[in-house]
Amino acid sequence: MKEKIKNYSVHFVKEIIPVIAGILIALFIDNWNSDRKDKNYINQVLTTIKSELKGSKEDINTIIPQHQSLIDSLELYSNNKNISIFDILRKSNGINIPQIKTNAWKSVASYKIDLIDFDKITLLSNIEDEKTTLNKKSDFLMSFLYSNINAIDKNSKLTLQLILSDILQTEKTMHRRIEQFETR
Repeated sequence: MKEKIKNYSVHFVKEIIPVIAGILIALFIDNWNSDRKDKNYINQVLTTIKSELKGSKEDINTIIPQHQSLIDSLELYSNNKNISIFDILRKSNGINIPQIKTNAWKSVASYKIDLIDFDKITLLSNIEDEKTTLNKKSDFLMSFLYSNINAIDKNSKLTLQLILSDILQTEKTMHRRIEQFETR
């Protein structure tokens, strides 16, 4: 009886070892395949993020000189009571706000964020925060302009100049953050 149990146990171990080895190999292959898919996904998302940020950076590069020119025009015409804010805006081709694209970042921020390097996450979060800040400042600018578009007084022109300077600073900060992301 002891001999039968011993033989049965040896036979059981001989049969179970290949099964366990097969399961372990299958798990290893599954993990490897999953990691490979995750890396491909993250690489694709990072490529899309870089493309979006490149377009945003180009937009910022175009708009910064326009805003600086408008600020200079407001300074130049600040004492001239014959020229309204509307006239200055018309001569300067209006006000443009850069379009900051962060769609790819938003999609990955809620899904598989743990696969991205912490430094990149920090930079992308900062860019998103700057975008929110820029949107709020732009809303404030538009509210100011709607109620002061025909103003000719120096104080209104200087206030607009300050608001635009603040927006310009935010644009420059965002530009630096995008450049930091691009170098990582």
